[in-house]
Amino acid sequence: MGASSSTEQVSPERREAESLAASTGALTVLEKSFSNLSDPQTQTIPISSLKECFELSIDYQSCEASFKPENFPGLLNHLNHSIVEQFFSAEENGLNWIAFLNGYTKCCGRMTTSDSLNNLLRVFGSTTTKSGATTGLQIDSSDGDCKINGHLLPADLLMLLWMCWAMYWDSRNSKGGVKFDLVDVNNLVLSAVSSCGDGGSELNVWDDSLLGSDIQLPIGKLHVWVLKTVPNLPECLVQFVYSRLSKFAPQQEKMEASSSSTNDNHSNSESHTYLLTPGKAWSISLTLRSTMHEEILKTCFAHHDEVKENLLYRASLHGKGLNRFWSNVEGYNGPILLLISATSEDHSWTIGALTHQAYENKDTFYGTSGSLYAISPVFDQFTSSGKEKNFVYSHLHVAGYEAYPKPVGIGFGGSNGNERIFMDEDFSKLIVRHHAYDKTYHPGSLFPNQGYLPTEAQVLDVEVWGLGGKKVKEAQNSFLKREQLFTEQRRKIDLKTFTNWEDSPEKMMMDMVSNPSAVQREKR
Repeated sequence: MGASSSTEQVSPERREAESLAASTGALTVLEKSFSNLSDPQTQTIPISSLKECFELSIDYQSCEASFKPENFPGLLNHLNHSIVEQFFSAEENGLNWIAFLNGYTKCCGRMTTSDSLNNLLRVFGSTTTKSGATTGLQIDSSDGDCKINGHLLPADLLMLLWMCWAMYWDSRNSKGGVKFDLVDVNNLVLSAVSSCGDGGSELNVWDDSLLGSDIQLPIGKLHVWVLKTVPNLPECLVQFVYSRLSKFAPQQEKMEASSSSTNDNHSNSESHTYLLTPGKAWSISLTLRSTMHEEILKTCFAHHDEVKENLLYRASLHGKGLNRFWSNVEGYNGPILLLISATSEDHSWTIGALTHQAYENKDTFYGTSGSLYAISPVFDQFTSSGKEKNFVYSHLHVAGYEAYPKPVGIGFGGSNGNERIFMDEDFSKLIVRHHAYDKTYHPGSLFPNQGYLPTEAQVLDVEVWGLGGKKVKEAQNSFLKREQLFTEQRRKIDLKTFTNWEDSPEKMMMDMVSNPSAVQREKR
């Protein structure tokens, strides 16, 4: 097997292969999976067994998106062949321990995001070719270094994203039973078209025919777009390969990145009614890491009850307005994602803001970090620029007189009175200003055709999602229970503290108003 005894002489080649595999945190899993996949006599893994290990055939029941390439289901049938051919070099009798480790490291080892993206494109190009479809990818591996040129069409990119979604879904559904749906990632495709296509910024993104157009997306520009917009996309291939090998490692020790998977039987169709649909949640997750990454993916993979746990506020459910918002968000001391659906000039769009701290009632900006999102119809992320720290503004009415009243509402970026995003206290009007007003977040359009002048839009719905995890939510529940208890205690009236009604000043005043000429006898 792959593990070596203390008396066995280990070759430098093997020691190096094991060292590289250990750096990924998967050496124990690889040893166990090799033991279960290999032939006991030859101590090698048959190529047929390895291809069977990576076999992925999915019959999806539904699709969020309106545009569906016809050849996508057949694409996944060739994914296993492409993975084995691209990374695992076998001899005639199969794959030995060193070749197995080298293949895994070649695919899932520690490397730059750019190299990992090249691996993903190689697999996609090979899979597309094997399925009988054509692609504009040009892959040259003749001199040992893989060089990828050419282009992808919008439909090609959509299939690449769906292939990544299928691999990611499979890696989190290791026990089976979760219904597979194709999510709507048209916002990602339109984002790439706007960034990479010729004249992309002038295209009409409201036109559905763009997804099936022949606009070429050069690989060089596509690389830049992935690294800037969805840097976690290549991880889908890494997690898929690791999770499939883990199935052949009983009682395996899983890597931290793959530790939290949801395997219960459910349908995520319930979550399609939220602003944060599975497709939008996955899009945002491709920009995040750590706890926030896992929490937002509950919208895609968790039960409906678990999804609702992270939903702190929804205007259409809890009522519109800053007071209703505050009563549901107060006390949540963790990362918060706010989504706003709005309409202007007969077009609807969705934007978002991610803050890494709790909301506070202040008449000044506050916060330590955050990001703005253009979510639909075109996806984009605007992280902190580091120039200013006007991340969040959330101000309620204050009791008493204010000589210089501050705006009442929620804002992000910019300055008081010139916020980049500002929603009024009734959650009915939204104002979005040009990025020139803002030095806190990176520049860019939050919705298509955004001009220099401020845009006033009508708010359709608002959602707030907590991404701090279970402990943060439990702490907020305890806080809200205490506040409710204090409120009930303040409302209670202790009748013993009041004097007799006949002797009360209130009765005397009422008697005087009803009959002012009556003689009031003074008691002595």
